[in-house]
Amino acid sequence: RLETLEQEEQERLELRAHPVERRTHMVSHQHGMTVTKTLREGEAEPQCQSFSYSWAELRGLLPEGASLLLLRVLACRQAVPPGLLFPAIDSEGHLCTSSY
Repeated sequence: RLETLEQEEQERLELRAHPVERRTHMVSHQHGMTVTKTLREGEAEPQCQSFSYSWAELRGLLPEGASLLLLRVLACRQAVPPGLLFPAIDSEGHLCTSSY
């Protein structure tokens, strides 16, 4: 049984003199998972948002790392089962559905 305990994702765009940095931190806890999104544009103060989800909401969650692993397995098998859907967390930190 595999589960995500913690995941960190970072993206940085250099747009001339206006860099944009986005970070996503997911951490598992007793009641579910907390996702913290941080956005920093230029020299402005970072803006943070946190979202918490219960284990019931996250049942079958497919975070970014697990998604990459699944894509490799599907590529090796050269087949995608019909109706393959998983809960996922979008770039804004909200719960969404990922389909293959």
